[in-house]
Amino acid sequence: MRKYNFIRPLLLIVTALLVRSLVTNLCLVLGMEAETAGSVGFMAMILSAFIVFSRMNKRGRKPSDK
Repeated sequence: MRKYNFIRPLLLIVTALLVRSLVTNLCLVLGMEAETAGSVGFMAMILSAFIVFSRMNKRGRKPSDK
């Protein structure tokens, strides 16, 4: 494993879990039922993971010399 970056996957996981927690708690505070709030939090987690992953890959691309 040459030049494998351990921070990027950890950052992706932490960001997704943090977003899920924040969205779920916000929905509960606003009066949503627990199951619905959990579902909305899960959708937000998936969306944030896609966004973070795409931004990481966009920044990581380098033009090839071939």
